[in-house]
Amino acid sequence: MSEQDIVIYTAPGVELSLPLDREHETVWASQPQIAELFAIDRTGATRHINNVFRGAEVDRESNVQKVHIAGSDRPVTLYSLDVILAVGYRANSARAMEFRRWASGVLKQYLVKGAALNERRLREIGQVVQVLSRSTDELVAGVADVLAGYLPGLRLLRDYDDGRIEAAPGATPGWELTLDEARAVIGHVAEEFPTDGLIGKERGDALDGVVGAIYQSFGGQDLYPTAEEKAANLLYLVVKDHPLADGNKRSAAALFVTFLARNGILEGADGRLCISSNALAALTLMVAMSAPEEKGLMVALLVRMISGEA
Repeated sequence: MSEQDIVIYTAPGVELSLPLDREHETVWASQPQIAELFAIDRTGATRHINNVFRGAEVDRESNVQKVHIAGSDRPVTLYSLDVILAVGYRANSARAMEFRRWASGVLKQYLVKGAALNERRLREIGQVVQVLSRSTDELVAGVADVLAGYLPGLRLLRDYDDGRIEAAPGATPGWELTLDEARAVIGHVAEEFPTDGLIGKERGDALDGVVGAIYQSFGGQDLYPTAEEKAANLLYLVVKDHPLADGNKRSAAALFVTFLARNGILEGADGRLCISSNALAALTLMVAMSAPEEKGLMVALLVRMISGEA
């Protein structure tokens, strides 16, 4: 975590540096810090933590995280504010109440500042879009298309955090992509580039795996239930998993557009394409350059561009 995400708690006999988590509106502390905070030994802190989870007072999965600290050969376990307070009321309720008042004040302060900062950033991004859209360079113009399409999504995320919106449903897929149909689409791409001899050459059964992935289910539930989600994951997986010897980005874009068209969502209600050629090229390159941990962001970006929600 960056220095901006660290807050200092001071009280008689204790001074702690604690990570601040704006997204989940909490602070985190290690077991030694909890012991120091409530003036108990580490064995006692561990016992109280275990009892908190054993009694199901706090959900373990969402209130524990492991982080890697520089110079340490093993990850450090951190516990959320809910765990810290539950231990405090067992061990030292007076200190727990004091810490809770401090934490509430700190969180409110940072959340208010964060909301103002996000609003300013939205305005700045809007100005950047206007500048980029003037470019005659296709890729730069494509980035402007992407940002313009994603701005409504950023506002939706802000409004969602404020509890002001409900998520809109996506389209139910009416056409299913098969491996043979995927190969046919890729074959058409290869025909457009006759001098590129490796386009369309599959790497093992990787293409079959990509097609199967967008139709995955768990417990009888489709992991990607909407056509938009399937299309977005199709583009992402073809670009990132490299199922072909060459032409993965071009094939991914073609499969993406074909999937949208066959499911009747390539055009919006006004009859215009839901995603421009410039934006498609820019998005495909962005996916290619993205890190694996950014998959969720890239897929969300694609879905937002397809749906065009405002």
